[in-house]
Amino acid sequence: MDASPGPRLILLCGLPGSGKTTLAKRMAREIPAVRLCPDEWLEDLGVDLFDERTRDRLERRFWAHAQELLRLGQAVILEFGFWARSERDEKRLAARALGIPVELHYLAASTDELCRRLEARSREGGQGTVPISRELLDEYVKLFQAPDDDELALFDTPPLGRRG
Repeated sequence: MDASPGPRLILLCGLPGSGKTTLAKRMAREIPAVRLCPDEWLEDLGVDLFDERTRDRLERRFWAHAQELLRLGQAVILEFGFWARSERDEKRLAARALGIPVELHYLAASTDELCRRLEARSREGGQGTVPISRELLDEYVKLFQAPDDDELALFDTPPLGRRG
């Protein structure tokens, strides 16, 4: 593929098991882009993936780093999940203030499909994986604010030849 198309912020939105990491890894290779994944970093640092205080601190640090990379002309993928509309709005508005295009890739799947994927992922193991029960996933589904068509229209579309 050609050289990087320039700075671009890519937000991956979805619940656990929706395919964010798989998509992020593929996009990072193809674009190319820097991929920032809190789950992998937390695991590498020996931190419990459910430690919300540390996760919040890490995501704030990643966001500061992402803005530096964007200013330097690098494409960046944030693999945070972006469960809340307010989080997505914050990143979109901040990147636009820098003059940077922003994509939102929403990965949706039924709760049953997410459970199936999470069970398979737990069996396989791998970096940044932690068992998530059906009960916990049901709680996550209640908290998750899926983007609607009006919100999706606020984001830039991926360049031709690249779709999520």
